[in-house]
Order: sequence, then structure tokens, then C-alpha cells
Amino acid sequence: MKYEALSKEIIKQVGGKENINGLTHCITRLRFKLKNESLANTEVLKNMDGIVTVIQSGGQYQVVIGNHVPEVYAQVMAAGGLQDGGAEEASSERMSLFNRFIDIISGVFSPTLGVLAATGMIKGFTALFLTLGLFTKTSGTYEILNALGDCLFYFFPVFLGYTSAKKFGSNIFIGMAIGATLVYPSFSSITAGGEPLYTLFSGTIFESPVYITFLGIPVILMTYTSSVIPIIISTYIGSKLEGFFKKVIPSVVRTFLVPFFTLLVTVPLALIAIGPVSTWAGQLLGQGTLFLYNLSPVIEGLLVGAFWQVFVIFGLHWGLVPIAINNMAVLKSDPILAASFGASFAQTGAVLAILLRTKNVKLKSLSVPAIISGIFGVTEPAIYGVTLPRKKPFVLSCIAAAVGGGIVGLMGTKGYILGGLGIFGIPSYISPEGMDKGFYGAIAAIVISFILGFLLVFFSGFKDEETAEKRSTETPRGNLVKQETVASPLKGQVRALSELTDEAFSTGAMGKGIAIEPLEGKVYSPVDGVLTTLFASGHAIGITSSNGVDILIHVGKDTVKLKGKYFTPRAKQGDTVTKGQLLMEFDAAAIREAGYTLTTPVIISNSGDVLDVIETDQKNIDYREKLLTVMI
Repeated sequence: MKYEALSKEIIKQVGGKENINGLTHCITRLRFKLKNESLANTEVLKNMDGIVTVIQSGGQYQVVIGNHVPEVYAQVMAAGGLQDGGAEEASSERMSLFNRFIDIISGVFSPTLGVLAATGMIKGFTALFLTLGLFTKTSGTYEILNALGDCLFYFFPVFLGYTSAKKFGSNIFIGMAIGATLVYPSFSSITAGGEPLYTLFSGTIFESPVYITFLGIPVILMTYTSSVIPIIISTYIGSKLEGFFKKVIPSVVRTFLVPFFTLLVTVPLALIAIGPVSTWAGQLLGQGTLFLYNLSPVIEGLLVGAFWQVFVIFGLHWGLVPIAINNMAVLKSDPILAASFGASFAQTGAVLAILLRTKNVKLKSLSVPAIISGIFGVTEPAIYGVTLPRKKPFVLSCIAAAVGGGIVGLMGTKGYILGGLGIFGIPSYISPEGMDKGFYGAIAAIVISFILGFLLVFFSGFKDEETAEKRSTETPRGNLVKQETVASPLKGQVRALSELTDEAFSTGAMGKGIAIEPLEGKVYSPVDGVLTTLFASGHAIGITSSNGVDILIHVGKDTVKLKGKYFTPRAKQGDTVTKGQLLMEFDAAAIREAGYTLTTPVIISNSGDVLDVIETDQKNIDYREKLLTVMI
């Protein structure tokens, strides 16, 4: 129950369980599909302990947690009463075509990635031990480890039948049955001895097709083991047929007749048309990516290496994952993802440089776990917690990753399995013939990316942030510490944050500050500065003062659910505002009548970057009176 409180707060801040259409997770992120993303308190989530950041991309609301995301996911599912990733509803019509594609790909592949990486690592280390002569191909040890390493990828259509059916909202066992039929062992022997249908392009682009007949219709037999495209398309069509049969078949016999007719129509259709066409499409895709790679492996490596971390931030790397898996199935190797191998090491080298250069205790504490995660290929803690907020280190790490990608292209490095991340990914680049030039290119790429990322940031890319402790000890004698006076934005009764029922504020997790029980429905600017955040619901305002103090004014509890009703903004996000300027009005009586409390926290959200926050000792306060004194 370690993450129970965090999980409940996440559900609350994404708009409640009634706002959740679906939930999945990958290595570091909770991936929500929300009915209305505007109901989510993004800034609150970003500033919560236990959350690295929030990304809105690919039609998903992604809450980046870190390495313990499986535990948090389990608690969120339990706390929200969600089943199988939440109640999926048809919200794709609000997505762009590209976002729908990314959503489908991530939904289908992300549940398999952990086991896929694990079995790939076993296969990679088996190849390594075989190369080192620790056992031979005839030994029982090799046979067992090789079968274990091959099992998921060989029977991939069965696993993808499960995840695809789950994604498309159909019976998961129907999806698995379709996948199992595609890899049915007897088809392999028929393929070996069947009749050739035609030989156009045979042996060049398309594999030689042979056929049997089904009700007199030629069935082109293909090899579907390790394939990805045929099963996804077949399961999608099967889900539509299942929906149709559910409508026309009486409920009393629906349990067995719906699967009966769905499989009876889908499987022959898959073998007669969907499978061959999608297999040829996959072969063309593989040949196409190989053609582009052969035009200039170095340029391809430079580009993939440089932008890989950007792709990860926005979730766009999902567009390349199925291409890589398809290449491994069709071409038996993949050069595309290989170019990204150095990226995590470049990021790790950059964070190590920051760790050694910074005197900021908080930054040091963030850097150590980020380095450990980066070594094992998980870079989100490094990106979101360390390099990206400081911009230049992130850019320099991308440059180092580009050099690593160029080396991979130059050396002709290819991945032969989709194995582990980081250092566990090294065996993935061992060719079936053993350690060749490409393998040593992969080693050179990660070493040079790491060293270059470190050197670039250490010598030119990082200016340490002055800490509060440093400023307090280095303030010249005779100079006063700078102060920022925060005026009261409301009129009312002053209350301590600890009195609030909202843990995000009462525990100080959001920052130091004070609360006001308003007497009137007006909010005035407490400082001169910029209105950096104005929630669409109007219930919360973020202001950055001219001295760099970040102030959050959150009117009431759970008022985001009103969706802007009773709130009237008098300024807009991005405006330069002056102390005492009217920012917003709200109907206090109507909001209270709707069942909401209006106690309003006024928070210094960057409290960790200032010396101290001193609260007023007044019990009642009027507009523009001194509320907080911030020691900078």
C-alpha cells in the first residue's frame, strides 16, 4: 500500500475516475486516455512528490512516474476500481489520424515490452555465451535457453492477438485464437511442400508463395511466426465482426455463437486476404527502410541518434518500434533502432557531468538515481528531472547521441533481437555469425556517446544554479537579503495550510504559503509579473513575479469540476500584470450552493528555490494588504 495516497491523488487530479476512459503503463509512465483533458490539474500533478512530470501527446495524458510505475499503476487501478485498463470508450473521433495511430501502436505493444525485453536479453546472452564457447548448439543448456529466448517472438501473433483484442475492445480469447491459427505448426509443413501460386518477384522482395484451397478458393500460405501486421489487422476486423454478431445473435446463445461465427469468418479471411497482403506490405516496409538506410547509413544514424530523446518525450518513438520488429521478422535484423543505442548513454554522461559540477544538494539527489536508471536505458528521470529543465545540457546530450548514431551507421551496426535496454542491450547486437564489426561499432557508439555527453556538459554546457544555502552564506556584509512582498489577492479570513483537507496543500507538497476563506468573489494580482497559467476552468491562477517568485492561487477545493461555471477571467494567460490588478471574478454564493468549499490556498510554488516564506499574523485580511514575505 506504499503508493496508495499518491494513487488516490493522481485519480483526483486527472478529473476523477469518471473522467478516465482507459489506463495503461509503459516502463516509466502512466498513460491515461481521458474524456476531457481540460479537467486534469496538470500543474498540480507536475509539482506532486512522486511524479516527475506530465506529458500530453499522442492522444494520451502521460503521468511520468519513474521506475516504480508498475506499483503505482496497480494502486491506481485498485483505487479507481478500474478493470483491464479502464472502461474504454469511443473517443478516437477527437484524435487526429496520427494520434490514433500512436495510440493504437502503444496500446498494442506496450503491454508486451517487459517480457519482450526479458526474453530478448535471454536470447542475447545465449548468443554471447555461445560465442564465448561456454556451451555448444548441441547442448541441452543451449536448447532450453534458446527456446526461452525465442518463445515470445516466435509466437508473437498469439500475444499480439491478446493485446490487440484488448485494445479494440473485443474478446481477448478470440484474438488469441486468430493468432494461434496463424502460427499453427501444420501450416509450416504444408508451406514446405505446397504448390507455387506464382513467382513474380519471388526471392527478391516477396517470399515464394504456395497455396492450398478453402472451399475452392486459393489460400496463399505465408510464414506468420514473429509477424506483427497480419494479426493486428485481423484482430481489428474480427472485433468489428464480433460487434456485428453481438447485435444480431440472441443473448441466450450469444456466449458461444458469437465466437463461433467471428472465428469462422475472420480466420479464413485472414489466411486468404489479410495475411498475404499485410505480409507483403510488411516486406515492402522492411525493404523500404533498408533502402533509405543504404542511401546513407551515417546520415540515418545521425538523425535518429539526435532526435531519439525528442521522440521519447512526445511518445513518437512508438512509430519506429513496429518497423523495427517487422524488420527483425522479415530481414532478420534492424538498423533503425540501433542508431538510438547511444542516446541513453549520452544522457547519462551529461547527468554525471552535472552531478560533479553542481553544488545544489537537491539537484545532486536527483542526478544519482537518474544516472543509475540511465545506465539501464531508462532516461525519463534524467530528461525530465535534470537535463530538459536546464535546456542546454539536453541539447548537448542530443549532439552526443547523434555522434553515437553516426558511428553505428558507419560501422553497419544492426540489432538482431529486441532485447534489454542500456547495458543489457549490448548482446542484442551480436550477429548470428558472432561478434563482427557492427557489434564493436555498438560498443564504440555507447562509449563515445557517454564520454562526449559528459565532456560537452562538464566544460561548456552547465552553469550551476545558485542555491538558497549558497546565497545565504555568500551575501556580502552590509547587503540585505532581497525580499518580495506578496499582497493578498482576496479579502477574507486567514487560515493555515495545515487546516485544509486537500493533502497536496496541507502537507506543503505544493509549497509554502497560506489560505484565505474569501468574503467576496474577486481575485487581484498579488505582485507585478506575468500571468503564466490560467486554467481553462478558471479556478486556478499561476503568476511569476518580476523577481522570479512563482505564486499559485487555487480558488476552492475540487472547483475544477465546475468546468469554468461561475468563474469569469478578467485577464488572459501570458498577460503582464500589476499588483492590485483584477484577474478574476467568481460567484461565491453559487459555488458554495453547488456544494464546494472556497478556502483558497496562496502558494509559493518554487519555495525550494527561496530562503524563506514568512506568513502574515493577521486573522483577517483585505485586498492588497501584506500576506506573505518571500526571502529571495
